[in-house]
Amino acid sequence: MKTNKSMVMQSKTQLAPLGKIESRTQFGGYALTVEKVIFAYINEDALYLRASEALQVYHARRALEPLVYRKRGIPVQLNYYKVDATLWQDAEQLLQLSASALQAAQDEIATRTVTLRLKDLPNLSLRMEMMLHRVGISSVRLLHEMGSRQSWLKLRAVNKHIGLKTLLALEGAISGHHQAALPVVTREELYAWYVKTLHLDPKVERSQR
Repeated sequence: MKTNKSMVMQSKTQLAPLGKIESRTQFGGYALTVEKVIFAYINEDALYLRASEALQVYHARRALEPLVYRKRGIPVQLNYYKVDATLWQDAEQLLQLSASALQAAQDEIATRTVTLRLKDLPNLSLRMEMMLHRVGISSVRLLHEMGSRQSWLKLRAVNKHIGLKTLLALEGAISGHHQAALPVVTREELYAWYVKTLHLDPKVERSQR
């Protein structure tokens, strides 16, 4: 994991022109994001970029290794390709391909948010969709822009029974996770914010979780 973290820092430095790059644990490695949009993964001390039109052109000239994730022992090839030593040495090309990967991820989300309804997202039911509509969050795009915390505050303002479970559900809906599969770091950050926002006793709250 230490070597993974070293690669995360190297990738963030190299790709800094793309914007504020953040990382979170996922699939045993790290997902790299810009404004919560995943465009790359760090796996076993290697950087993998999301497939894009520019990357496919490059891949046709110089075959890149795909990212393979084992799910219950079964290998599953993901739409990400390894940055090899040659590409690492070409900083300009690497940045261009990374920018293309980020744009492709952003375009996919933009398309998805136009066609999806709120109830189609993980964790959200028709009832939750109606509650979100009631507080002015009427589309997936608005939910993404608002974020889980501000959306939760709006819901809480009209329903005092809204609790931590709903906050986690909203975060999962935005990030594409079932709430039980949210990264531990994310869950702890949201829990700390929830306790602070409601001025609760964290010891009491933890005992009830």
